[in-house]
Amino acid sequence: MSGEDKQIFDLGPGSSLVPAVRAFRAAVLLGERLHYLMDERLRADGLTTKQAALLTVVIALDRPTVTEAAAALRTSHQNVAQLVAPLERKGFLRVEADPGDRRRKRLAVTEASNAYWLGRDDADEAAVAEWFSALTPTELATFLDFCERILGGLDGSGG
Repeated sequence: MSGEDKQIFDLGPGSSLVPAVRAFRAAVLLGERLHYLMDERLRADGLTTKQAALLTVVIALDRPTVTEAAAALRTSHQNVAQLVAPLERKGFLRVEADPGDRRRKRLAVTEASNAYWLGRDDADEAAVAEWFSALTPTELATFLDFCERILGGLDGSGG
């Protein structure tokens, strides 16, 4: 973290913030930096981190509706719909009628999408590992535990 970040966001050991607010600011800053770094990796192929996250959800949920994908991403139906159109144009996503209810639409990844990610995964995993290389394996495990506990608490709080 740069000295400028410490000053602007009041982070670091000399912070005047209460710990929870300081943690929130640090988490927001970290999230934004990681989002930016991944966007940079994907930009040459015309993709964004949010689009990649939607594709991850579509694969994991196996043909979800837009509403189901939005719930998984903890975002609005409108935000997901805005991600679908460019992914469909780029050939990464297909919108299909639900066989049980023709009015409802389901999202499915394409073979082109699967092939694209197979060609990227190793390099992307190496980049992400580098981003977290400031942590030892034990620290990384602790960081994951902390993040997952906070996320679990947020999911139960409605907040």
